Amino acid sequence: MYDTKIQKEWFSEGEHYAIEVNKMIEFGEKNGWENWQGEEPQDTRENLSPEVFELLKTANKNGDTKRFREHFPPAHGPIIPLLKDKSQSIEHLHFINDQKMVFITGTSYEKRQAYLLDHDVVALLDENINAIGKSKQGNIFAIAKNNKIEIYKGWDGDLINEFELDENPDFGITEMTPFNDGSRILIVSSEGIYLLSNNEKKLIHPLNEDNDEEWTSQIDMENAALSHDNSYIAVGDQGYDHRILDAEGNTLGTIGPQSSYPHFCLFAKDDSQLITNSCHFYNGITIGINSNQFVGADIEAYTESDDFTLIDEEMRVYTGVATKDYYILGDAYGYIKAFDKNGNRLWRHFLGSTISGMTLSDDEQTLWVGAHSGILHKLQLGKGLRDTHTIGNTDHYEEFRLLIWKDEPQIWKW
Repeated sequence: MYDTKIQKEWFSEGEHYAIEVNKMIEFGEKNGWENWQGEEPQDTRENLSPEVFELLKTANKNGDTKRFREHFPPAHGPIIPLLKDKSQSIEHLHFINDQKMVFITGTSYEKRQAYLLDHDVVALLDENINAIGKSKQGNIFAIAKNNKIEIYKGWDGDLINEFELDENPDFGITEMTPFNDGSRILIVSSEGIYLLSNNEKKLIHPLNEDNDEEWTSQIDMENAALSHDNSYIAVGDQGYDHRILDAEGNTLGTIGPQSSYPHFCLFAKDDSQLITNSCHFYNGITIGINSNQFVGADIEAYTESDDFTLIDEEMRVYTGVATKDYYILGDAYGYIKAFDKNGNRLWRHFLGSTISGMTLSDDEQTLWVGAHSGILHKLQLGKGLRDTHTIGNTDHYEEFRLLIWKDEPQIWKW
């Protein structure tokens, strides 16, 4: 049995905190934050977290995590002190099939480790893998390792193509997306954004249009997206506006930032819209333009216009997925939020640290979300709330979260 005092304090204080935070946010959204007169709720359970974490480890070793979670619903705030020197980014999340997905820990400039998650069983993959990508259609997977990218038809399918990378040990892949037929790959890196084929490695962003001899392709906040039908590419970074390109990398249009720095882009699932996010510190603005505007787009920076739809004016977006009806975006504050193409916010759900990766099952029922905290969350969308400790205004059921931390003897399930 658990220590009754600790269990009751963890549960009651956590429930009270979630209820009060939800009340505050609901008030702010309905009435304007300038009218909020109350104090911000505080989660005071930090002193309990070391002992609760030890109980969690014991529950894992005894196969008793389900009962543990009922008594100790997970929370982010109290365990922040435990994250010091242990947290790591969880990226390159890709759905495979059923309840199976793949992901990588570490950023492009760190030593990475790839994992396969099948239901709640985690398996280590080849330690030489440093990037994984998946096509928008066609179930094509790209695996980068040993200065080579292998293309497979299906996760365990046939090898259908292979690309050589430069012999540059410092070249880190921020993100990569193979084309639906496996013939090419869109590669995003801090050294530039490239189209890689069997014949060439073509730099498509940034462009040295002035032929400056001191020009460099080094960029920050690099981001790109490939349309689902592979007809269009969107590219951007901190120092250059988002551009819309054709499949060969030729510029078709530009989208100026409505906040300070271009940071993220994503095509709708039916390619009817492209959304672009620009950021300033932890906040940002996301806009959308329709596909009939891609060719010749010329959106002026920091200027209201009928040529785009305002999707959101709060989030610094780090990652996202497109469902058939809406977008799910993850931000710097640890929220995932859903928006339709008209900019209506459908729901919000708080997870904790900055969101670093996301993937959705083909039936759009299961969402896996990775965070810079080193935590991977598995959510069943719309299944119904699991407990009274959830911060948000929707009914997603968190099946479990995995603590994938540095220097821990194993991955802990909560």
